[in-house]
Amino acid sequence: MDEFVVVCDVDSTLINEEVIDLLADAAGIGAQVEAITRRAMDGELDFSESLRARVALLAGFPVAGVARVGQSITLTNGANELVDAVHKAGGRIIAVSGGFHEVLDGLGGALGLDGWTANRLETTDGLLTGRVDGEIVDAQAKADALVKYAEGLDIPLSRTIVVGDGANDLAMMDRAGLSVAFCAKPVVAQRADVALTTRDLRLVASLFGRLG
Repeated sequence: MDEFVVVCDVDSTLINEEVIDLLADAAGIGAQVEAITRRAMDGELDFSESLRARVALLAGFPVAGVARVGQSITLTNGANELVDAVHKAGGRIIAVSGGFHEVLDGLGGALGLDGWTANRLETTDGLLTGRVDGEIVDAQAKADALVKYAEGLDIPLSRTIVVGDGANDLAMMDRAGLSVAFCAKPVVAQRADVALTTRDLRLVASLFGRLG
């Protein structure tokens, strides 16, 4: 099979949890973060605004606590098998996340991903400052990461598969050769080429043959 690239969202796709919610619970601010998330879902805030607002509430949370949260996440059923299937078929698999490097770095290495992109939490003296370090990985940044990675390997976008569940994934899904909604929000399921409703990432491997 010719080279191809699979790009996965992370929170609620590659893993079962939303990391920002886990961090908020650990910091005792779950209700406040949930309220901001609701405002974003209602269209009052875009992703970048909502992420900044939620991260701001984490100011003073210890970096060691972030590491503990990272140890509590669980891989979605079939994640390891999907990575193995991609590599066996001669492809590459990367993660593009609106979440955080502090969690994804360990996860990506353990899974054997070929690359990953995420937000980075700013820290000082072992504590979170409440700010994101660098540009926010929003919907456009996710789409740009897909294009940049494929171009770097000289792989056409027609040979890419994007797997995601939320509105923040739509821009990169629109650029992909094959877009896969994974147990996704209705708007994502409606726009994707394929909508999977069973929470098992092994099902993505059965779609490799649909690439152009």
